[in-house]
Amino acid sequence: MSTVESQKRVLSGMRPTGQLHLGHYHGVLKNWVKLQHEYECFFFVADWHALTTHYATPQVIGDNVLSMVIDWLAAGVNPGSASIFVQSRVPEHAELHLLLSMMTPLGWLERVPSYKDQQEKLRDRDLETYGFLGYPLLQSADILIYRAGQVPVGADQVAHVELTREVARRFNHLYGREPGFEDNAEAAIKKMGKKAARLYNNLRTAYQEQGDHDALERAQALIKEQQNISLGDRERLLGYLEGSGKMILAEPQALLTPAAKMPGLDGQKMSKSYGNTIALREPIDDVAKKINTMPTDPARVRLKDPGDPDKCPVWQLHEVYSDDDTKAWVQQGCRSAGIGCLACKKPVIDAVVAELEPIQQRARQYEKDPDIVRTIIAEGCEQARESARETLQDVREAMGLSYR
Repeated sequence: MSTVESQKRVLSGMRPTGQLHLGHYHGVLKNWVKLQHEYECFFFVADWHALTTHYATPQVIGDNVLSMVIDWLAAGVNPGSASIFVQSRVPEHAELHLLLSMMTPLGWLERVPSYKDQQEKLRDRDLETYGFLGYPLLQSADILIYRAGQVPVGADQVAHVELTREVARRFNHLYGREPGFEDNAEAAIKKMGKKAARLYNNLRTAYQEQGDHDALERAQALIKEQQNISLGDRERLLGYLEGSGKMILAEPQALLTPAAKMPGLDGQKMSKSYGNTIALREPIDDVAKKINTMPTDPARVRLKDPGDPDKCPVWQLHEVYSDDDTKAWVQQGCRSAGIGCLACKKPVIDAVVAELEPIQQRARQYEKDPDIVRTIIAEGCEQARESARETLQDVREAMGLSYR
């Protein structure tokens, strides 16, 4: 797979550690549904990652795998547009993780920001394990095994993608220069024909000597257009263009997603650890009850007391769900004590219910026939393995492990 082709591939995953809620829907799933129509997408259940923090209670993971995939499907992830699979059923992830661990400096893992942060947040668990230290490298293997060029992440996860880029760069530097690489690359240039070869050399010079990224993109597109060169030559030309060796592992880019703005029932970010969530399959009556009992502006003790929406968690939900007219009605009505808190909550309840009902309807269909979900997962695992095998074969050859 060329650099240009890898940019059309997306990989993302979720850990199966509990019920999915509206925070997951607005923060991840809605974006997945959009991306599946724009890229070749691989979406996976990160069950090995869940073990890094839940290794003592693995039953939590097993119980949630099928349930989480049902939520994905109900939210609109389409197995016809994306490969849906379970990480542990594609063992190539583990082998690439092992091989990458042989050449990844220990300091790279220790400096990942989330390493210390998670240890602080999860003090109740013993996280002094190799698995927890190494999970960022497993994430890198997850991405690199599919040569995914795009990884949808929030700003707090960009460091993980940067680590993956460094790992890929180090791997290609160590193992991408086959004997006679430059001679083979020059021979591949001649196969392009005089006109294309001259253009390639000019663009390569412009990029390497002047840092012209437009020239880089034009040269990559030129290589992709060539019909009379082999896949191996294409990869050599891409590596030669960028001043490295043959590209074996693609360096991914962070595909920044908008910060999730889904507040919880108490005004904090919606999170299971805060106990402030609305689950995607929560009974509608319970949803209405939860919103109706949400805290509001403490200044509104009586109905006639004016309030300040900016101090009310319900207003944050209006910002997600309400149109401009409704928001103006809330602002005026709350500040003048013209509406009560229950009246203010009614449009939010209606909007949340309208969002959840079709999701729950689709989920019920999958709940009735879980074998359909198992088939979707099995087919997705096979699609994923087919791609992963190709990468791992190239990795083994590069590292001298292709002997029999």
